[in-house]
Amino acid sequence: MSTKKITTVGMLCAMAMIVNVFISFPIVPAVSFLRYDPKDILIVIGGFIYGPMTSLLMSFICSIFEIMLKGGNILDVLMNMVSTCSFACMAAFVYKKVHNQKGAILGLVLGVMCTTISMLIWNYIITPIYYGMPRSAIVPMLLPGILPFNLIKATMNAAIVFFLYKPVVQILRRTHLVEKSDRQGSVYKGYIFVVGIILVTMILFVLGYQGII
Repeated sequence: MSTKKITTVGMLCAMAMIVNVFISFPIVPAVSFLRYDPKDILIVIGGFIYGPMTSLLMSFICSIFEIMLKGGNILDVLMNMVSTCSFACMAAFVYKKVHNQKGAILGLVLGVMCTTISMLIWNYIITPIYYGMPRSAIVPMLLPGILPFNLIKATMNAAIVFFLYKPVVQILRRTHLVEKSDRQGSVYKGYIFVVGIILVTMILFVLGYQGII
């Protein structure tokens, strides 16, 4: 990893954590324990610049720093990473395959759909474990609460990414941190990661539905 890339990724992670600390609020009363924060915007921008594996790395770094600053445990890291990666890695993967405005829009739309669906499943699996409640108690929260929360959150972040990406990249290019032709990142590795998330999600859903976990 080049010094410029390390610097850029570090700056984006720092910005993501700053907005995470200062901007955080509930958006759906039915699930007030879920709070909106805009850190995924910076993580998607990093993925658009360097590829989906950079989004994965940024997600891990930000998740670790978030529990250091706000408290939490390994389940918080897991849920943060699933939520962010299902959105950011999907968007970055598609954008690297179709590197134009249409690809960016398609990637963001698919990212919104992916994170909305995956978080329905992962909240069904993990939330009862996290709060020590029966799994049947989380089911009434899924459609009226968890689904609209993640749909609204991801859509808001996608819209902001669409408007901010070019200005942010132009600033980074003026400071010579990002080259015009810089399209680093392995599409193949990103593809494997996205497929892996889908497979793990489906396996855990089946295990949770069968009452095994």
